[in-house]
Amino acid sequence: MLYKRIDVLLCCGSGCVSAGANKIKQKLILEIAFQDISEEINIIETGCMGPCDAGPVMLVYPEGVFYQKLTVEDIPELVEEHFKKGRPVKRLMLQDKENIYETKKDLPFYKKQIKVALENCGHIDPDSVDEYIATGGYEAIGKILTEMKPADAVQVVKESGLRGRGGGGFPTCSSGNLLPK
Repeated sequence: MLYKRIDVLLCCGSGCVSAGANKIKQKLILEIAFQDISEEINIIETGCMGPCDAGPVMLVYPEGVFYQKLTVEDIPELVEEHFKKGRPVKRLMLQDKENIYETKKDLPFYKKQIKVALENCGHIDPDSVDEYIATGGYEAIGKILTEMKPADAVQVVKESGLRGRGGGGFPTCSSGNLLPK
């Protein structure tokens, strides 16, 4: 992917897709082409960004502007005002009686979250192995395969206290037989 002036991260998790993210993407492609700025904009589908009730949602970088509850009808204004003229569209941002939350880091939904396993969710294309590798993907398995013995890897998992992600909270590694000797 070549460097472009704007990265548009469009949530394509199931909540946003059911709220119309695919139609938003198609309209974005058409409108960006109509405005003759296709060479300046990357449209990147991401996994779920989290606030499904606000979907479809979009992050626009380099500013990190967060847009919510987008409709196909919003796209021409968004492309013209923000992408072409550099003026973010405030009416499409999260608002309450006192505040307009412009960027993802400002949103109350994200304020107290510290993502570990899902830190890149909503930031990279989940279908791109290159983006995964660029953010450190596969480093741990590389270390396990080249620098550690199986028993050492099992011990690291045990000491981590890591629990399963299926909702039951079961330990991930209960015995040393899970890795080949």
